[in-house]
Amino acid sequence: MAVPSHERVEPGSYNIPKGTLPPTSTTTPTPEQVDKISSNLIQQLNTSIKSSNWSSLKSIFLENSYWRDHLVLSWDFRTLAGHSKIAEYISSAGELVSSLSIEIDRSSALRAPHAGPIDAIGEVHGIEFYVKIGSSIGDADGIVRLAQDGGEWRIFTVFTSLVGIKGGEELTGLNRPAGVKHGAQSGRKNWLDRRVADMNYEDGVQPDVLVVGAGQAGLTAAARLKMLDVNTLIVDREDEIGDSWRNRYHQLVLHDPVWFDHMPYIPFPAHWPIFTPKDKLADFFESYVKLLELNVWTRSEVKSSSWDEGKKLWTVTIERKNTNGITETRTLHPKHVVQATGHSGKKNMPAIKGMENFKGDRLCHSSEWPGAQEGSTGKKAVVIGSCNSGHDIVQDYFEKGYDVTMIQRSSTCVVSSDSIVNIALKGLYEEAGPPTEDADLYLWSIPPPLFKLQQTKVTQATNKNDAKTIEGLEKAGFKVDKGPMDSGLLIKYLQRGGGYYIDVGASQLIIDGKVKVKHGQEITEILANGLRFADGSEVQADEIVLATGYQNMRTQARAIFGDELADAVGDVWGWDEEGEMRNIWRCSGHPGFWFMGGNLALCRYYSRLLALQIKASLEGLRK
Repeated sequence: MAVPSHERVEPGSYNIPKGTLPPTSTTTPTPEQVDKISSNLIQQLNTSIKSSNWSSLKSIFLENSYWRDHLVLSWDFRTLAGHSKIAEYISSAGELVSSLSIEIDRSSALRAPHAGPIDAIGEVHGIEFYVKIGSSIGDADGIVRLAQDGGEWRIFTVFTSLVGIKGGEELTGLNRPAGVKHGAQSGRKNWLDRRVADMNYEDGVQPDVLVVGAGQAGLTAAARLKMLDVNTLIVDREDEIGDSWRNRYHQLVLHDPVWFDHMPYIPFPAHWPIFTPKDKLADFFESYVKLLELNVWTRSEVKSSSWDEGKKLWTVTIERKNTNGITETRTLHPKHVVQATGHSGKKNMPAIKGMENFKGDRLCHSSEWPGAQEGSTGKKAVVIGSCNSGHDIVQDYFEKGYDVTMIQRSSTCVVSSDSIVNIALKGLYEEAGPPTEDADLYLWSIPPPLFKLQQTKVTQATNKNDAKTIEGLEKAGFKVDKGPMDSGLLIKYLQRGGGYYIDVGASQLIIDGKVKVKHGQEITEILANGLRFADGSEVQADEIVLATGYQNMRTQARAIFGDELADAVGDVWGWDEEGEMRNIWRCSGHPGFWFMGGNLALCRYYSRLLALQIKASLEGLRK
């Protein structure tokens, strides 16, 4: 039996089941009781770990409990489900666990122990608090949630996330660099002299890390590495920093709000618009590079690469064009390479019979589409695809006077921008929300099975808010879904990488019949002036845009780094059996090679974890 389109996941990944919640607390403990309960359980947790008393450890967790860990219990991402698995794993984790020391963080009212909802949707009440963790490796932050079990308080979830390595602290705050060396020195260079030398890698200096791609993934990874004092070079084939956004279609504006999109170290300023236009984001990227003094070579491409297993070094040949168009070839020997070319790979351009016979004005992939042309009233445009790009494109076509048809091949999860801002992200990412790092810690602290369950409740709320739109779309012949297991847009993004639309206006055009929809019919042939479908019907077109998405990021690795590496790494994106993302931000399957990608929020959080793994490897802490 065929899997419904909304349940599809990245090949080889898992459509993990939704978790279950414990009973809600029947009484509300006083603040004094909350603090005592929390302190006692954390003391028991520390004692059990220090004494290797695994039966005692098991007893302080609910049977249906979770420990989600990012680089604290191991140099990997894990979600351990059930008290038996938690105790079993920690008992065999060795040095990383034996040195753990966990203490309650009382630095703010949000972080200190407090009674209230512990499920992010208000159904289950318990106790929640942030923790600080120390170990022989470094420091970590976390969140603990407690629930009642037969009148006894036990641990329901633990989240631990590494934030720093001992001896490799970030060069910020009290560790900021002096910026100058005082006293008489012969041949002293000023700051600009040193920056030019650093950026050009003069005198045989080699980067420890080569990052390929200067979008948000490459820039956030390089920024994190910079603050860890890791010499990092970014190369990008575009002419200028930010061109990966600047060169996209004319009307593109981010669909996520500003509070969800902040960059590490330099957040967007207070006057920044809620939704960022693409060219404004591109300009911000240029400023970000200058202010953080990141080393970036534009107009540069990887021409060849090889890995020396004995020396643990890469040999990478880069062709770099200067502003005069003169090409320079440089050979570099980084210890690590990060592919940051976006969370997708090659454009997915399906081969359709007759494409070569099309006589219209344009037939292209959405990544190559420059925008609708002014003065084109009456021209016919067909957009194949019904996710974010497809909707933005049909809206632009309509505004320029085209007769527009959208081809919807499978159902789409649709959520209004209003619902994203005022329901899905409300409380965490908003003007009056908590500090971004606190919000990130909270978001990623939720074990994936529970997150999937909670997103089901969020989807119920957003669909109620968007009921009129969803009903109108269905009446117009546009098929809407609720995501995998009815868990909505964000889960669909994490499990599949697409299949959704954040509505910023195009849905109403479809409802009103201003954009026509043809659903579910296979395209059998591109004609000289249109398309033919399996049912024999035809649609005329002067322009055809295929908003058909992208292939797996691994395909781009094959194109840049060759078959040997691509065969060694695993497919990227989608959940593993525990609900952690596959082969991105973590070990890729090839030594010294990493994938980095995702939206701005994902890049902000996971860039730290990727940088810490690389730093630990350079320091000999991670084998």
